[in-house]
Formats: sequence, C-alpha cells, structure tokens
Amino acid sequence: MSSTSVLFDVPGPRARSRQRIGTVIGALVVLALIGLALWRLGTNGQLEPQRWAILFDPASGVPQALGEALLNTLAVAAVGMVAATVLGALLAVGRLSDHAWVRGPVTVLIEFFRAVPLLVLILFCLLFLPTVGIPMTAFRALALGLTLYNMAVLAEIFRAGILSVDRGQREAAFALGMRKAQVMTLVLLPQAVRRMLPVLVAQLVVLLKDSSLGFIVGYVELLRQARSLVEFFNFQFGSVYTFQLYVGAAVIYIVVNVLLSQVAKYVEKRTRSAAAAAGTTDVELPADVQMGGGGGLVTEPGGR
Repeated sequence: MSSTSVLFDVPGPRARSRQRIGTVIGALVVLALIGLALWRLGTNGQLEPQRWAILFDPASGVPQALGEALLNTLAVAAVGMVAATVLGALLAVGRLSDHAWVRGPVTVLIEFFRAVPLLVLILFCLLFLPTVGIPMTAFRALALGLTLYNMAVLAEIFRAGILSVDRGQREAAFALGMRKAQVMTLVLLPQAVRRMLPVLVAQLVVLLKDSSLGFIVGYVELLRQARSLVEFFNFQFGSVYTFQLYVGAAVIYIVVNVLLSQVAKYVEKRTRSAAAAAGTTDVELPADVQMGGGGGLVTEPGGR
C-alpha cells in the first residue's frame, strides 16, 4: 500500500476529472480577479510608465532613500534574529532542565513574553527603560522588543524540536559516558535544528516583517521611509505616486523574504546531506567520552 493511500483512497478517473475541472475553474477565477484589478488600476492611470519610473530615477532620490531604509531594516532584523535565536536556544534548554528552580522561572519568562504584544514591548523599551537609567534609542528599542518577543517563540520551537528527537539518541549518548551538556549540544540540538529549520525560517521571516513596527518609535525602516516619501510627494504633486511607492516597498520585502527562504533551503539541503553522510561513518567523540571500543555516535534516529 502506498503512503498516499493511508489516509484516503486513491481517486478514480471521475474524481481526477473533477479535480482537474476544479483546478481549471479556480485558476480562471484567480486570473479574472487579477485582470479586474489590472483593469481598474489602468483606468485610474496607476499603470502609466512615468509613474513607475520614479522608483528607478536617481534624480528623485527614491532609490537612495529606499536603499538606506532597506539597510536599516536588515540591520535591526539581523540583530534581532541573532539575539533571539541564541536566547531562544538557551531558554529552551532551561525549560527542559531537570531542576525545578531553573525550569519554573524560565517557563514563566517564556509564557510572559509570548503573551505580551510586540508593540507593547517596543514601547516599553523606549519609554520605560530610560527612566531606570538605561539609555535607549529607536534602534535599540526596536531590536530589544523584537528579541524579547521572538526569543520566547523560538524557545518553544527549539523545545519542540529537541523533544522530537528519538529518545534512543539520548540514551545512547549517556551510555557512551557523555555528560548532559554534551548530549544537548552534540546530539540533540544538531538533529533538532535540522528538523525545525523550516519553522525557524518562517519565524525569522515574521521577525523581518515585524521590523516595520519601527515607524511607531521613529526608526527609519523600509515602511516608514515609504510613508515619508508618500507624504513628501503628496505635498509636492498630490497623491500621484502613493500606490507605486508602497508597492515598491512591498516588493523589496518580498524579495528579501524569498532570498532568506532560499538560503534556508540551501542550508537545510546541505545539513541533510551531511547528516546522511555521517550516518554511514563513525563520528569522532570528545576525548573525555571515548570508551574502549571507540564506537561511533549515530546522528539520525533511523540509523541506530
């Protein structure tokens, strides 16, 4: 029995015919909606080439302004991604601790930051922390807010990934004499990261898009810059370029997110290839855990 027939019966000729008809009808409906949207934009003059030329004309200053805003967006997103990933991994390890005095406070911390809205965290960092003597700028407030919120979300992702690793991996590592920290860093986390990489990337994409909340605290990221350009050109020429400027910012977001997803797919492919190769060869253990037989440590649950 094939894997596709486990949950449902294999469709027959009539069912496949209905599926093809439904697919064609759905595609036609989508094309009709796209055509209707383009027709409306055309009748309003939004598709005129001279309106879109402003996005590529250096004399208008739009490409330079959007480029600088993109760099600001990437900078705050990079800081938030790195900090949230590192802290999220540490919190996940703490929540899985055998000691209740560690596990309890870490659990409360994770649940608290998961429950508080991101915008509230950003405003808290900007407005409250300076009152207790912590200097704060728009960049720091945005980066810290993104870090606090996403570290809690990533902590749960890491925890779920670690728990999904076959229990035999942990038992085999302890049988080889490895300490708990070595089991976590050398055995569980590498396998967990490979399993949850798509979810991690999805959350990092959300973090990148959430950086658009920086306009609340005055940080000049991509969305705020697009809004400032819209206000400037509306004052100069009326609402002529509003649609084009916002579409330009949206396209930049889409391109960056697609590139991030492609990089993640490449990393996932490489790690899976490395894991498959490691499953056929022995892995050298740390000197303090090698035993007389010098046995290798399996890196895939199916390779025991």
